[in-house]
Amino acid sequence: MTKQSIIFTCIASALALSASTFAVENQDFSSMQMKGIEKVEVKVDLDGAAQRLSQAVQFPTISNQDRSDFDEKAFNDYHDFLVKSYPLVHKTLKRELVGSPRPFSLIYTWEGKNPALAPAVFMAHQDVVPVAAESRDQWKVDPFSGAIKDGYIWGRGSLDDKNQIQAILEAAEMKIKEGFQPDRTILFVFGHDEEVGGPEGAKHAADIIEQRYDKIAFVIDESAPLIPGVFPGIRENTALIGIAQKGYVSLEIAINGMGGHSSQPPVESNIVALAKAVEKVEAAQFPYKIHDAIRYQYRFMGPELPESQQPMYKAVAYGNNDSVSELEKKFMEVMSQNQVTRAMLHTTTAVTMFNAGIKDNVLPPAATAVVNFRPMPGDTPEVIIEHVKKAINDDRISIRDISASTPATNVADPNGGGYKLLEKTIRQTWGNDLIVSPFFVIGGSDSKHFQARDFAPDVYTITALQLENVKEFEGFHGVNERILVEEYGRSIGFFYQLMDNLTNL
Repeated sequence: MTKQSIIFTCIASALALSASTFAVENQDFSSMQMKGIEKVEVKVDLDGAAQRLSQAVQFPTISNQDRSDFDEKAFNDYHDFLVKSYPLVHKTLKRELVGSPRPFSLIYTWEGKNPALAPAVFMAHQDVVPVAAESRDQWKVDPFSGAIKDGYIWGRGSLDDKNQIQAILEAAEMKIKEGFQPDRTILFVFGHDEEVGGPEGAKHAADIIEQRYDKIAFVIDESAPLIPGVFPGIRENTALIGIAQKGYVSLEIAINGMGGHSSQPPVESNIVALAKAVEKVEAAQFPYKIHDAIRYQYRFMGPELPESQQPMYKAVAYGNNDSVSELEKKFMEVMSQNQVTRAMLHTTTAVTMFNAGIKDNVLPPAATAVVNFRPMPGDTPEVIIEHVKKAINDDRISIRDISASTPATNVADPNGGGYKLLEKTIRQTWGNDLIVSPFFVIGGSDSKHFQARDFAPDVYTITALQLENVKEFEGFHGVNERILVEEYGRSIGFFYQLMDNLTNL
């Protein structure tokens, strides 16, 4: 390149950056928050509802990684419990058991007055994660006791996600008792294997529903609860409405070689070789990039920040995916300091399982590890496998996809009627003293089986309850999982009000 060309290129780049900066600075950055919504108090039989959720927690509907380890009795008993607990629901709604190879997922169909209206789908999942044996002594109560103490309902599933199943059914039972029939058909979809990706349950439910309906108007499923202080610089209580989800890929990384007696160890054992390979994978992190859902998120959050912080978030809200400005680089630097927000910036890499050896004096001939990835758009299983192979660079190591891999989902419309419906219901339930914002979901829920399809463009996720602080979030998949009784009552009220508001969608 000639000297003149270099100078011309630098000038062009500077002009482009100035034009981009000018364009961003002149974009509207006023508040996106809905105003003037009156809080609505819904009267709930809180003692009875709490007792029913307590009983629900006592069914150990666990999803183990080993799918042959499946407690059919626990699920059957839980289904029988639901039938007995919500008689009006089961008299009024059509109930189906679906799934393959095990039909333990539930579809309830609540026929609407107007069959011309596209249905709405309310989702939650029956299954819970296992309780690690080594963590049992850290629980204040037995994890499947459903104990009600200190103002909480305790146990596995109280937050993730039987609370949402029960709240939906409590609200429906109340509405039916009042003589309510929805204008549009409402479908309840309660999967039985969400904690392992939902390939047996929710995927089949989505297949069935897609065959029956040309379009789904609105889907709500679980994700983040209302929680204060979860984002840097934003201390107000925040209601996050998921509008997109990352994908899911798990790879088994293995070595198979010679075993033998521990008295004659090789220069490098299979365990050490695999450990080095896994270490290389963890070190080879995927690069950061800004997803469109994050741009929406900070268009809604940014105006609520102090003015001194707004330029950075405005740059993100109106940024260009083909280039990265200096302010966007600063944004990624800030976001990378927080575990939750860092995960929103790239395909994450998590080493979750390691297995080798059967005896203390035997060299194992094989060792395996599992690495879980939550992909950004474009990072397909093939891309991830190639990335891992390049990082390891060892022909002794084999790599295979062991998951029901799913890609990152489509982005729901944060300016559409479904989003506004949810924001209105949130403010009717928890008031106006909070920020409501779109959210890029770093995990995934069963609703991804709808959100990846064109017939359900508006899929939103939120766990309809408010936590007191960030620390309470540790109960999800952790120890001492629990939900405030009073907060569970508000969750029921949320779904009760949502059923009314669907009329205006």
